[in-house]
Amino acid sequence: MSNYRRPHICQCLSRLSSVKSDTIVTVYGHRRLTGREFVAGVLRLAGGLIRLGLRNGDVVAIAAVNSDCYLEWLLAVAFIGGIAAPLNYRWSLKEAQTGMLMVEPVLLVTDENCSSWIRSVDAPSLKWRVLMDSASKSFANDRDILTSEMLKQHYMLLPSPSMYRWAPGEAVVICFTSGTTGKPKGVTISHLAIITQSLAKVAMVGYSEDDVYLHTAPLVHIGGLSSAMAMLMVGACHVLLPKFDAETALKATGQHLVTCFITVPTMMSDLVSMNRAKGCRIQKASVRKILNGGGSLSNELLIDAIKIFPKAKILSAYGMTETCSSLTFMTLYDPKPESNSSILRAEKFISIHRPQGICVGKPAPHVELKIHLENSSSTGKILTRGPHVMLGYWGKVQVNIAGSESSNGAWLETGDIGEIDEFGNLWLIGRSNGRIKSGGENVYPEEVEAVLLQHPGVLSAVVTGVAETRLGEMVVACVCLKEKWQWSEENLDGSDTSGEDLLLSSEILRRYCRTQNLTGFKIPKRFFRWKKHFPVTSTGKVRRDEVRREVASLVQTLNSSL
Repeated sequence: MSNYRRPHICQCLSRLSSVKSDTIVTVYGHRRLTGREFVAGVLRLAGGLIRLGLRNGDVVAIAAVNSDCYLEWLLAVAFIGGIAAPLNYRWSLKEAQTGMLMVEPVLLVTDENCSSWIRSVDAPSLKWRVLMDSASKSFANDRDILTSEMLKQHYMLLPSPSMYRWAPGEAVVICFTSGTTGKPKGVTISHLAIITQSLAKVAMVGYSEDDVYLHTAPLVHIGGLSSAMAMLMVGACHVLLPKFDAETALKATGQHLVTCFITVPTMMSDLVSMNRAKGCRIQKASVRKILNGGGSLSNELLIDAIKIFPKAKILSAYGMTETCSSLTFMTLYDPKPESNSSILRAEKFISIHRPQGICVGKPAPHVELKIHLENSSSTGKILTRGPHVMLGYWGKVQVNIAGSESSNGAWLETGDIGEIDEFGNLWLIGRSNGRIKSGGENVYPEEVEAVLLQHPGVLSAVVTGVAETRLGEMVVACVCLKEKWQWSEENLDGSDTSGEDLLLSSEILRRYCRTQNLTGFKIPKRFFRWKKHFPVTSTGKVRRDEVRREVASLVQTLNSSL
């Protein structure tokens, strides 16, 4: 294929460099950059990386919170034909080390938020360490630590926006997602997948150069990254917050007249709660588009969201990292009086929820979906194929990445169970692998169970997800105790009782999870002592569906008694 026909995410630089000289495209704190200034920063950084010695196909690990510098790094690495591997800043050092060893980066770049990682995590392949934003005082005299400004000032050649390169197989990003074994997997994503996904968001949501986009989602996640690319492609303005918190987000929305952002149910719940804390006086009429992912908005949460953002079209999206974000889109609310797509009309709510599942809408234009039926039922495994599908998992595809199954047109199993109705809408029934979606984060039960089983007082454990308004799903653990161990919820302070009694409690197990470097969002919010054998199938596998139903009943009983 001729180079001019090959997609590359840095093709957006030509558009950004041609916007009006006084048009601001990034806002981060007090820093404002025009399109030309932002592009110049990307090109200087790319030139510095070339002089440093980065080559096509080299992996660059990035550990940082959201910023304009983060966007620069993503594009600069892609520009020189490198592959960016964002590391989750919420990871423990142990998890970060696992990720580093998996992707084998030649360069690690961190910001001040993750500066402790710059010496604490390593890989045999690592050659350089860079501080993204500014030189930390603690590293001021360390000649082995570079900074972004050093690289920008010592570029070999200032490239033009059209001099970009491709990595082998046209890979550009490795996004991590947890596996059912608890080990992270690196999803290898191509330029084509990101551009196709970005164009789908532009078409389905209606993004344009007039938009002011608030970065509520972290760039380390595929949802935040793909939405950011959509905004770069249309030349919109980016307002970047290091991390999401409801008060700061609402303040930024009013200050910068934000027109759009993405959210997960947890974020929307926090925005609603903050709105109530302010006496329900906040109304953000500038917001016109909200895209929700990471789980369905409850009826109550959607109605509350409309009160805060009365002029916003609210959509939901369903997808996964392996498909470069969204597979389907659905309009939940459209404020236009003439709209026929709103499910909220005349204050009457038509639920998208039903006992058999949740409606997640129709596939995006480029997405093929089908249900793999194993019997006469209309329900089965959800499969997809198209340019949005990953190249493969990193470590399994480097040698022959261009010839991976996805590029040959094979169907990808999403891991979800569902059905397609007579109108072409996809309904989610459940997750074939038991994955829990809590606060927009994926939690795999096997990983949490493995940690709990290491405790000397735990005989067996089953972790499941229970519906919860704010988180979408709450992580709940059921534990069977070993002989002579006692359960008590009176030990609420988590004090060490190991020298006195063989005692366990919810707080003791939470503290134990923290000492085992389990990331915060994976630690169960509730624990139940299970006094009987877990239900199993004929082959000895735990019937998680039965456990989930019983736990949901227990949680409902506890909540009603409060």
